[in-house]
Amino acid sequence: MPKSRAPYPAEFRQQIVELARTGRTPEELAKELEPTAQTIHNWLKQAERDAGRRHDGPTSAEQEELRRLRRENKRLREERESLAKAAA
Repeated sequence: MPKSRAPYPAEFRQQIVELARTGRTPEELAKELEPTAQTIHNWLKQAERDAGRRHDGPTSAEQEELRRLRRENKRLREERESLAKAAA
């Protein structure tokens, strides 16, 4: 199983995206810095979605809203189950 690590800070991701936009390839950046080239490619695609230049997936704001709504749904389901058990 792959090792998991803490997410990279947003500022770091933004710096990498800016470096890539200056003409450096994700592969070059991956050799110099820790993230893999695929990770950098993903960050570039997400930055383009957030800027409105890509429409093949949700923006960061939409992803955050989905996470929030899923957490809320989970909480509400748990509350409903708890109330149903208490009423039974």
